[in-house]
Amino acid sequence: MTYRYPEFADPKVRPRYTGIPTFMRTPYAEDWTGLDIGLIGVPFDGGVTNRPGARHGPREIRNQSSLIRRINHATKIDPYALCRIADLGDAWVEQPFELKGAHDEIAAFYKAVQAAGIVPVSAGGDHSVTLPIFRAIAADRPVGMVHFDAHCDTGDDYLGSKFHHGAPFRRAVEEGLLDPKRTIQIGIRGSVNDLGIWSFSHESGMRVIYIEEFHEIGVKGAIAEARRVVGDGPVYVSFDVDGLDPVYAPGTGTPEVGGFSTLEAQLMIRALGDLDIIGGDVVEVAPPFDPSGNTALVGATIMYEILCIAAAAHARRNGSGG
Repeated sequence: MTYRYPEFADPKVRPRYTGIPTFMRTPYAEDWTGLDIGLIGVPFDGGVTNRPGARHGPREIRNQSSLIRRINHATKIDPYALCRIADLGDAWVEQPFELKGAHDEIAAFYKAVQAAGIVPVSAGGDHSVTLPIFRAIAADRPVGMVHFDAHCDTGDDYLGSKFHHGAPFRRAVEEGLLDPKRTIQIGIRGSVNDLGIWSFSHESGMRVIYIEEFHEIGVKGAIAEARRVVGDGPVYVSFDVDGLDPVYAPGTGTPEVGGFSTLEAQLMIRALGDLDIIGGDVVEVAPPFDPSGNTALVGATIMYEILCIAAAAHARRNGSGG
């Protein structure tokens, strides 16, 4: 097709109200041959302990991601110039009412992604979905993690299940997928019923930065700690939007006041740009709790920031700059 404006041959620069919604207006791909990074939705919230709704997150994040342009103005990273990127669709679950089986289905999708040599950048879904992602991408060795959240998500049994959204990282350590000594959790806060609820994080060797400490040391201090903790090995970035203050992201299942800002989140993710990022996710966007759509826009923006650092890392691993 010939365009009056030649730049419109690239769908990402066409008017943003046009086209079928995909993550960042990337092409939708059923053939994964030759791709470097896959943008993936995980519309599953069967692991929530209270308010559901995150199953609708990927669709609304896709809608809001039409507002994201190509180049990161701060880091100058153009992920599409560095990598071949596409929307791989959803790791949707055929049997969502059985939690362990649902996680097995999600893991099977990501194992195919891993076998294709594709770096996954995902949108949940509740935070329990990170565990099956780890079962695919960390099957050969444990990975490190930079985790942004209001909650450590290292709890245990709740109402008869060990696999809810408050426990994925305890299970990941127990399964040998996550190295706790290369894990940092930033933004932790909120009232609790048990002061020892996050004891597994501390006892296993994770570095926990509660929001009060974050307030004292700021973005630079938190990121200096993150870089010290995770080192040079493979790192996954997991971002729960409830790590943000709910004034920025009210559309989530477990909001906690007193969190960091969207700008602070962007600055922290950008500062991870020279780490060996092997994937990342944004989780717990629950659109029914935010009719304005702002939380989904925040989710799309954070997903883009993770995409930028993942693209830079992939380019370095393959000797193509970044």
